[in-house]
Amino acid sequence: MTALPRLSSRRLGALLALAALLLLSAADAARAQDPFGDLLHGLFGGGQAPRQARRPPSDESPRMRRLVPHREYGAPAYWRGQTRSAKKAKPQQPTDPNAPSFQVVAIGDTLGQQLADGLDEAFADRPDVRILHRGKESSGLVRDDFFDWPKAVRELLAGGEKIDVAVVMIGSNDRQAIHEGGQSFEPLSPLWRQHYAARVDAIRAAFKEKKIPLVWVGLPVTKNEHFSADMAKLNDIYRDRATLDGAPFIDIWEAFADERNQYQAFGPDINGRIVKLRAGDGVHFTDVGARKVAHFVEGEIRHAIEAMRQPAPPQAAPAAPEAAAPAGEADTPAEGPQQAAEPAPQIVAPGAPIPVAAPTLPDRPAIGPIQPLTATVAAEGELARRNRPAAPPADARGAAARALVDHIYVEGGDQPTHPGRADDFAWPKRAPNQAQPH
Repeated sequence: MTALPRLSSRRLGALLALAALLLLSAADAARAQDPFGDLLHGLFGGGQAPRQARRPPSDESPRMRRLVPHREYGAPAYWRGQTRSAKKAKPQQPTDPNAPSFQVVAIGDTLGQQLADGLDEAFADRPDVRILHRGKESSGLVRDDFFDWPKAVRELLAGGEKIDVAVVMIGSNDRQAIHEGGQSFEPLSPLWRQHYAARVDAIRAAFKEKKIPLVWVGLPVTKNEHFSADMAKLNDIYRDRATLDGAPFIDIWEAFADERNQYQAFGPDINGRIVKLRAGDGVHFTDVGARKVAHFVEGEIRHAIEAMRQPAPPQAAPAAPEAAAPAGEADTPAEGPQQAAEPAPQIVAPGAPIPVAAPTLPDRPAIGPIQPLTATVAAEGELARRNRPAAPPADARGAAARALVDHIYVEGGDQPTHPGRADDFAWPKRAPNQAQPH
């Protein structure tokens, strides 16, 4: 009776020791995954459990998923100041160092930076044209404490860099109060417009002093109606100040508006295809829209390039003193203002009497007179004489033609119709050889 409990405890100890060995052993990975299953199979199944086939270790590294934040929520977006010039480095030097370089400086806010990107694409095939990107995002002419554009322009021109044409597009951030001299002026009030126009004139004067042509580009229509109305008022200021110097003002409002002069995000590009031209904020441009803005500006730049390359016109030589007139010609009156006033032109009556019935033109011959194509005709000033007498007709055919001309254009008569012609409205229809009654 006492042996059974002893044997049970031994067996229980053996089972516990075997389980501990199985847990600590790392020789077999498959058995280590399920030690109790092997134990039970060995005790009660009468044999060793079948082992699973081991997978060979893979040489490939485990795949990892990379989470990239969305542009609109994580990374800075294109319309938040990251233009294409910041995305990729563009060569700023012409490919041919010996080619004449024509440099265009583009200044302004983010819209001005996008315009500079569009100009880069417009002149990509011109190694002699270089676009200088001098814009500043979130800038304007109001907050001079953030960025003083008149001062920055003077420093740019004083730097000695060669500039042939300047392009300005700015104002999308200027719906703010102007603080100057301890006073604050409400946006777009009369006093605000005076101070804003003065800052526009400061930029114009800096380029005018250096004799650099300035092209001012207006602001586009925007998605918000109130914002769009303020942009139109700023365009009026730019247009008025640009006309003072005769500088070109590029108005792009209608190019980005629909037939009702309202905002549209989609429209034709420079090739006529309907694409998305505006960004999601309703203010800035897409890449295609920036290229379309540059399309309206590149014409002025190309005109400036052609004007620079045209040679200067030669100076006119001083006129030689007029020689004294011969003695025989001294008494002849000179034709000019001293002549007596010419009489009024008179209508000369035709040589042949006008018939009772309306005259008709004679039948034209099948082959007219032969005229040499290489012969030169001397006008001798006859076409400029008002009182040129009418030559009498040479024959009856010429007299009939002259009579018909006077009948229609002088007397106001009607040209008679011919039977069977499209303008013959007589009824009943006349035969072709039947004359029309007078």
